[in-house]
Amino acid sequence: MKLLKISMREYEESLHLLQIELTKLQRHFIECGDKILIIFEGRDASGKDGTIKRIIQHLSPRETRVVALGKPSDRERGSWYFQRYVSHLPASQELVLFNRSWYNRAGVEHVMGFCTDSEYEEFMNSVSEFEHMLVHAGIRLFKYYLDISKEEQEKRLADRRKDPLKQWKISAIDEEALKHWKAYSSARNEMFARTHNVTAPWTVVKADDKQLARVSVIKDILTRLHYKGKDEAITLPNPDIVFGYHDDCIRHGLISK
Repeated sequence: MKLLKISMREYEESLHLLQIELTKLQRHFIECGDKILIIFEGRDASGKDGTIKRIIQHLSPRETRVVALGKPSDRERGSWYFQRYVSHLPASQELVLFNRSWYNRAGVEHVMGFCTDSEYEEFMNSVSEFEHMLVHAGIRLFKYYLDISKEEQEKRLADRRKDPLKQWKISAIDEEALKHWKAYSSARNEMFARTHNVTAPWTVVKADDKQLARVSVIKDILTRLHYKGKDEAITLPNPDIVFGYHDDCIRHGLISK
């Protein structure tokens, strides 16, 4: 597939207009009392931080929260798995963005052996029911998976090690990311197969070009939600960049192997 990119000028102009639309969207869901939850998953260095930063950059911090949980405590390890996440769910008028989520159990915990096989299976068997409860309770749930190639991940991880301003992003897990590429691919494929459904579907974002991925995600959010004063010139994102997961994605090479 031809590599799709966006110029810096196009990116800055598009981002400015889309961020204006996001402020309109926030004003609307505050007035309506909506609850919006956006989950971002993806390999290490797939661009989750940067995408979230551009979404919230000009939004009201009072009604916007980013959740990025660290290693669970001993007490959390002994509690219902979803318990540590429940307190962070959006209340009325709130937008909450999860920078990684309960799907840690389907990915890094499973691959790196941080959970048992029975814990993994219990999660995979119950997560869809949990998400259905959230949706039926009125939470608007969006699940995005940022997909990058092995070459791009390797490049970004190398850049992190060189850039003193990105030192906080480096972790021991990063060093294992490339070594376990195939294992992560297998875990991701299983996650999609078992947790994608009509009520809580997965949306895949091709993210080798960071700027294009960011504006595409924002476009997708805006076109899937109704709000007053929407600029009708906002078009759907390129379907080669943002698309709903389906069973043929892996077989047809639409997702990195």
